[in-house]
Amino acid sequence: MLVVFSSVLTNQGEIWGHLVTTVLPRYLGNSLGLALGVSGGVLLLGVSTGWLVTLCRFPGRWLFEWALLLPLAAPAYILAYVYTDFLEYYGPVQMTLRQWFGWETMHDYWFPPVRSLGGAIVMFSLTLYPYVYLLARVAFLEQSRRTLEASRNLGCGPWRSFWVVALPLARPSIMAGLALALMETLNDYGTVKFFGVDTFTTGIYRTWFGIGERQGAAQLSAVLLVFILLLISGEQWFRRQARYYQSKTLAEAEGGYGLGGMRAIAAIVTCSLPVALGLLLPGGLLLQMTLANLDKSFDATYWHLTSNSLILATVTAGVGVLLALVMAYGLRLSPNWVVTSGVRLAAMGYAIPGAVIAVGLLVPLGWIDRTLNTTLQAQFGFSPGLLLSGTAIALVLGYLVRFLAVAFNTVESSLTRISPSLDDASRSLGQTPLGTLWRVHFPLLRGGLLTAVMLVFVDVMKELPATLVMRPLNFDTLAVQTFRYAADELPDRAAAPALTIVLVGLLPVILLSWQVAKSRRSRSGSA
Repeated sequence: MLVVFSSVLTNQGEIWGHLVTTVLPRYLGNSLGLALGVSGGVLLLGVSTGWLVTLCRFPGRWLFEWALLLPLAAPAYILAYVYTDFLEYYGPVQMTLRQWFGWETMHDYWFPPVRSLGGAIVMFSLTLYPYVYLLARVAFLEQSRRTLEASRNLGCGPWRSFWVVALPLARPSIMAGLALALMETLNDYGTVKFFGVDTFTTGIYRTWFGIGERQGAAQLSAVLLVFILLLISGEQWFRRQARYYQSKTLAEAEGGYGLGGMRAIAAIVTCSLPVALGLLLPGGLLLQMTLANLDKSFDATYWHLTSNSLILATVTAGVGVLLALVMAYGLRLSPNWVVTSGVRLAAMGYAIPGAVIAVGLLVPLGWIDRTLNTTLQAQFGFSPGLLLSGTAIALVLGYLVRFLAVAFNTVESSLTRISPSLDDASRSLGQTPLGTLWRVHFPLLRGGLLTAVMLVFVDVMKELPATLVMRPLNFDTLAVQTFRYAADELPDRAAAPALTIVLVGLLPVILLSWQVAKSRRSRSGSA
């Protein structure tokens, strides 16, 4: 962050002036339009489905309760590639329409453009609404049914009770989910690049590699980072430190509005569309393309890229969880302001887009490499070349900066469930803090550590912006190769690596879905 913000003070007036007068307004407008559109989309899908599966009774509700999380497994850039091939002029949808209605050319009818700002908004909405859905569902689940019944007794209908009572009470959770969705939107590179929507991430990449101006890329990164900080501050301001308390008995766990007839059908359709369009349809199309090109799908290149991705993901997940365990346990042993501040600062990287992290790391790492090479050349007469920048070490470091928060939050959540009395008992029996961690905490933390490893592993497998900028020469991953094949208009070749990423991404989503379904069963059983 210091490197990125310090770039504003460098003497690059000509470059910055050129960016301001030519492309910055377009980057700014598209990024704002994308953020506003995605906000509307994820709020509409996430809040509506969260309300339906939590406070309404209709056939299949138990299925949609966990299935609505599945689109999280598919990155937006993969949906962009699939739907472009499916909906473009020579795709099956438009070809079928032309056959049905006798249209001969594109001038005979109108079809919404897929590669557009609107298309990007739809892709992000379909893949990111689960952030809002999950937190909205938890908020609605924790609300007292008596509060809603009181509103009904005061003359409010179901819709008015939702708008006046339930929605305001769930606002903090909904805004937190929206902030996560917008951070992922501003981090994306593959979708907006493929759709030709110029945003800050595409501008950073183009400025760095297109015209070779690292300082200009760093200055664009500073503007994007200000965007992110404003987003975080806005989310905190919106809540205004409000506290919402709900009193609810276990007998209230099941209830809500019974839906039948057309209302039940409307609820089923509302919950089915996001799952079908966000995962089932694109997943089926990817599977079809993979099987149709089976001889080309799993060639030597595929297995080489898979091994690269697996190695990077495994190393990052292992180191990340180890660091997260040190941070969480250090915070448990010494919860003073110094340790707390350091841990929270180290865990805020998830909010920073991958392109910004790449710029902020490569600039100082390049300086270190140049300094080492100059010093060694002068002292010993040889130059070792790049030791940090442009290597797998820099790439893993970038992943750790971005995804350490994922591992830390999971490990800390598991660690806080362990009673401090166990620490006291262990210490009274002569165990050191390290011995207590190994003999007492570690056996109890195995489930949480495994979850953290899985989450970081999947995030690394899907990451594209940071990988594109920081990867070593001639070192590609499944995500990079998927992007390249799609950019070269080879969707059939992109199908296998894209399907692999989606299948790997399903692992933590299925685990999360199982926990969601389990929470409903436990509440019903308690009631």
